[in-house]
Order: sequence, then structure tokens, then C-alpha cells
Amino acid sequence: QVQLVESGGGLVQAGGSLGLSCAASGSIFSINTMGWYRQAPGKQRVLVAAITSRGRINYADSVKGRFTISRDNAKNTVYLQMNSLKPEDTAVYYCAAEVALRGNYWGQGTQVTVSS
Repeated sequence: QVQLVESGGGLVQAGGSLGLSCAASGSIFSINTMGWYRQAPGKQRVLVAAITSRGRINYADSVKGRFTISRDNAKNTVYLQMNSLKPEDTAVYYCAAEVALRGNYWGQGTQVTVSS
């Protein structure tokens, strides 16, 4: 079994910054891609950013230049630094991991609220 535990998030004013982290634990040989998704009320869950084990990164156009994803392979942890936050970034943010030989896993979600 694999667990993803997220931390960070909260309430911030527009223009502010927040950081998220997500640690994977359990029966893990290796993790291919780790990433962050978000789901705003009444909307579908969408990709925010993803990073492969080799460091290849993909960002949603809406966050390019403002968000930075990184990972520590030794700790099975992925991070998301969010700067210049906007009210439209308000959503529940979910961590995701593609664990080799195990499948795909999700974190429990953490709320990010950006006030105008």
C-alpha cells in the first residue's frame, strides 16, 4: 500500500505565496511521475504541474512563471511553490504519484484559498 500525505495550503491574499509538499510512503520501489492537480468548486480536476523522476517538468499554462514544482527522489517528496497567487488559483490541490509496479495514487487534498 502507498500513502500520499500533503501539507501546506491555507489562506493568502492575492499576490502572496504558499508552498505545498507531498510525501509518499509505503511499499515503494520507485516513483515515475509526481504532480499536483487542483479542483475548483463546480469544475473538473485539472493538472497544475508534474515532474518525472528525471526532472522533466510540465506546467499548466495558467501557472507558468508563477508556480515551481520540484521533488526530492530520496525522500519520495514533491513540492509546489506558488507565487503571485490569484483568486482564480483557489481550489483543492491534490498530490498524485505514479508508483512503479503499484499504480497511481492520490493525496487527500489540501485547500488553497486566495482572497482578493
